[in-house]
Amino acid sequence: MTNALREAAPESVLNGLDAEQRAAASALTGPLCILAGAGTGKTRAITHRIAYGVRAGVYDPHRVLAVTFTARAAAEMRSRLAALGAPGVQARTFHAAALRQLQYFWPVAIGGSLPQILDYKIKLLAEAGKRLRMTTDRAGLRDFASEIEWAKASTLTPEGYLAHAGQREAPAGVDHQAFARLYQAYEDLKEDRHLMDFEDVLLFTVGMLESDERVAAQVRQQYRHFIVDEYQDVSPLQQRLLDLWLGGREELCVVGDAAQTIYSFTGATPEYLLNFRRRYPQAQVVKLVRDYRSTPEVVKLANTLLADRRPGGDAPWSPPLQLISQRQGGPRPELTELADDDAEAAWVAEKVSEAAEAGTPLSEIAVLYRTNGQAQALEQALATAGLSYQLRGSERFFSRPEVREGIAALRTSSLVADDSADSVPEAVRGVLSSIGWTAQAPPSAGAVRERWESLAALVGLAERLAQERPDLTLRLFLAELDERSAAQHAPTVEGVTLASLHSAKGLEWEAVFLIGLCEGLMPITFAQSQRELDEERRLLYVGITRAKTRLYLSSAAARHPGGRGRRKSSRFLIPLRKELGLEQTTRRIAPGGGKLSPNAAARSRKAAVCAGCGEVLTVGTQISRRRCADCPPRYDEQLFEHLRAWRRGYAKELDTRAFMVFSDSTLEHLAEHKPLSDPELLKIPGIGERKLELHGERLKAAIEEFGRTD
Repeated sequence: MTNALREAAPESVLNGLDAEQRAAASALTGPLCILAGAGTGKTRAITHRIAYGVRAGVYDPHRVLAVTFTARAAAEMRSRLAALGAPGVQARTFHAAALRQLQYFWPVAIGGSLPQILDYKIKLLAEAGKRLRMTTDRAGLRDFASEIEWAKASTLTPEGYLAHAGQREAPAGVDHQAFARLYQAYEDLKEDRHLMDFEDVLLFTVGMLESDERVAAQVRQQYRHFIVDEYQDVSPLQQRLLDLWLGGREELCVVGDAAQTIYSFTGATPEYLLNFRRRYPQAQVVKLVRDYRSTPEVVKLANTLLADRRPGGDAPWSPPLQLISQRQGGPRPELTELADDDAEAAWVAEKVSEAAEAGTPLSEIAVLYRTNGQAQALEQALATAGLSYQLRGSERFFSRPEVREGIAALRTSSLVADDSADSVPEAVRGVLSSIGWTAQAPPSAGAVRERWESLAALVGLAERLAQERPDLTLRLFLAELDERSAAQHAPTVEGVTLASLHSAKGLEWEAVFLIGLCEGLMPITFAQSQRELDEERRLLYVGITRAKTRLYLSSAAARHPGGRGRRKSSRFLIPLRKELGLEQTTRRIAPGGGKLSPNAAARSRKAAVCAGCGEVLTVGTQISRRRCADCPPRYDEQLFEHLRAWRRGYAKELDTRAFMVFSDSTLEHLAEHKPLSDPELLKIPGIGERKLELHGERLKAAIEEFGRTD
């Protein structure tokens, strides 16, 4: 803890919190339930609560356990707590906390060595299936693995599975009796080889605490206060472990939002959150509804989606939190229907290019989808457009060769570095410049650019941490990197994020594209019951609330170019269209590009038309140019070529790509209208205040130069 933090009054840590966050952070004892909507600052509230408790002397930091669901979220929480002066608090996932307890107590409570953790179930399941003479393929094995994970999260043994699986769809088409035999064979193989899987970590910890009161007493002596984040995603097994940790005590704070329950297929249930007051009648309940992330337009759309769900069927239901945006108004979300998946991907690439040209960093743009198979067309479209991207969940950042090389160089430097000589960002920039980092991004794409982006992410992380932690040293920065590597908590890398809706939970971007919003994908085909459809609605809600400012929703009428377009837009879009005042989606791209039929054009709202012949335009590049393929250019072609040459040289001077300065369509508008004043430039599509500020004077000079030589 720094001197400034030691000397500050405990209440100072509450400064800057809104009224509801402050109420949550001030409630230090007894059961507390924080109902926190998306973007309402829940992590801020709970980290300040812990820090306040530590600085007020109510909490011993070494006896506080904060539990969340991802290693990344736990690492972020530890980082925030360290910055707030509470570095000794344990912030871990359920599994990480349980594994530490197993490793410590196993030799005494069980005896012998701890079983080795099995990384993948597939190989062992294949062997179990072979022993039972069951025919299995890789897809079926994945289904079996998922079913075992659900069974264990629901605390079901192979025998107990049969009694509770009657309402579940048979995994991989195998009847429940046969699957129970496979489940048992898999368990037998693990025991024979002294292995345990990921779910066994929790099961074995539960068994140890239930069977050995001495161990349970030691654990309860160690941890006195518990905080559980994302409580809507707790499974029966995790709740059972939490109850054992508590041992009947009520020093528990839970944080969650039932509207963001999207992992029911793993055994998660919001019922523990919804019934918290029933279990703890004296519990305080604080609702966080002020949304600091998204604009009012995005928030209203998210509220509309949830409000369209009505109680009914066998699914649990409670009135959702109504978020209230704290931001100024922004652009209206866009709904668009495209002809096919390839056209949708090309449209996304075009919109991303426009956003990048307008000044939005690629790292602040995400494209989210329901299934991972939808990523392929996006990858191709973005690559064709020369736009870098990163697939969330693919290659791990800390496994990249250049990242390992960079950390090794920083470690070597730290052995001889004088911590007082340079700031950490200066030291990091100096070390990484020796292995290829430069202040300006390389103009080339491919491997060179990717290497630079990885090193630049390390530099950016050093700069951010130095701002948050004035006492940061190079050695502390390396310790942070080690912790992040263990948690796979990667820093931000420049590039568009491609991610499934499930993996986007907990993240946010300036601009978000939600693609493939058609029946069969959203909701997914196998979602039939009210419970399953409700989960799909919540999944879309999570996607919408990832967007800070710009939100694009799209669907494709056909899967392949030339298809018959039989797909229907998602039923979830119906209330959203009404909210946006649209009877149909914004526009529909005809199969194969080109123009819509007269009837289709009549149904289109505010259709873009060719400035030459008046025909309705549907192809993105034609719309941006306001000219169909059949009409001749209306601009001065010599000025256009002059501006292209100027742009090429200017981009080289800036060490960036030409399209990041101005697009070809913007140059065509410039060559047509020949603006020479700031107000005239602002009327040109693709030029906003930021573009004008960055490039306006040089652009006007280039146009004037052409006028003098013409």
